Amino acid sequence: MDLDERPRPKGDLASQLATESLDPYSHDELNERIRLLELEIIRVVAHRDKAKAHRAAADALFRSPPDGSGE
Repeated sequence: MDLDERPRPKGDLASQLATESLDPYSHDELNERIRLLELEIIRVVAHRDKAKAHRAAADALFRSPPDGSGE
């Protein structure tokens, strides 16, 4: 079985991060963590927008022509 075919584990890494105690982190470490999370948000939003555009292009390609004939 390829790695991509394996079922995803329950609970993603973001969920795991949300439950982690932040008490041991210094101010600088928290700032770095925030910076990395903001970069990850930018990456995820860009991927989401790319997927949305791809879906819209596919829908436009395979959609019936709007001529009202219903064919």
